[in-house]
Amino acid sequence: MYPFSFTKVSNTRDALNAGRRGGRYIAGGTTLVDLMRETVERPGTLVDISDLPLHGITVTERGSLRIGSLVTMTEAAADTRVRTIFPVISQALELSASAQLRNMATIGGNIMQRTRCTYFRDVTAACNKREPGSGCAALEGVNRSHAILSASDDCVATHPSDAAVAFAALDASVHLLGPDGQRKVPFSDFLLRPGSTPNREQALRRDELITAVEIPAHPRPLKSGYLKVGDRQSYEFALTSAAVALHVRGGVIREAKVAAGGVGTVPWKLPAVERHLIGERPSDTLWAAAAEQAADGARPLEHNRFKVELLKRTVERQLRIVGGSR
Repeated sequence: MYPFSFTKVSNTRDALNAGRRGGRYIAGGTTLVDLMRETVERPGTLVDISDLPLHGITVTERGSLRIGSLVTMTEAAADTRVRTIFPVISQALELSASAQLRNMATIGGNIMQRTRCTYFRDVTAACNKREPGSGCAALEGVNRSHAILSASDDCVATHPSDAAVAFAALDASVHLLGPDGQRKVPFSDFLLRPGSTPNREQALRRDELITAVEIPAHPRPLKSGYLKVGDRQSYEFALTSAAVALHVRGGVIREAKVAAGGVGTVPWKLPAVERHLIGERPSDTLWAAAAEQAADGARPLEHNRFKVELLKRTVERQLRIVGGSR
């Protein structure tokens, strides 16, 4: 680990000033400290923002659910409103990591975490995300865990967050605060596909802070859930996952929200699956037909071709779990 200075702030003004001077924000530190220890990240200054007034979970007048960026994963997963209104979020959080990590890690940090690609974390390997222009070792290397969707010729690393898959499915937005004031970014625009600039991962402007993640109100009743498939049941990153939310009224699916994780460079919305579901009556035949479209556009690599079929089966299984078997 390289030497660094450390400062703690208690208000957003001081935090933004420290960020303007080149400081890196830290709260739980469950990702950044790991990367510093591995010398992947080398910040000169860490700015502890854990005392900022960005805690708390509220339901707004519009009926949306707003989760402060410094709410821990444990707090969000256990909150009665989250569990009742959007169980898909609670389930995704509880399947994300060990209890010890969930007690420290924050919602803002979770969606900001960097890829778990082994080549990214190996400073001797070529990685355009870590060192632009150096190449992507995963393209010709062992790429079993890498992306089959939204990859580019410069990067095939997957985004590791489970909670982000639920947020993507539910059309969440990210609230930001910077020197120019507040703004809100749709979650689908917040995490960036790699393209030719994989080193730029979020739509954050210089010195901005994440203040909250907001999930809009959805028609009720809304049944939702999260399914994660990995090499082992606990403390493992997804080979594939599915976040599903369905609004069924009068025996017909009126609204469908579906996203996948573990298969894309960002949490991957599945609009073709959603369109296939809306206006139809739940049935095993429908789940299977909709899930067939989950891997549309997939570009598998040498070692991860199995993810195409695995993704379809995961989506079909979770549609059946949430929507019922008939």
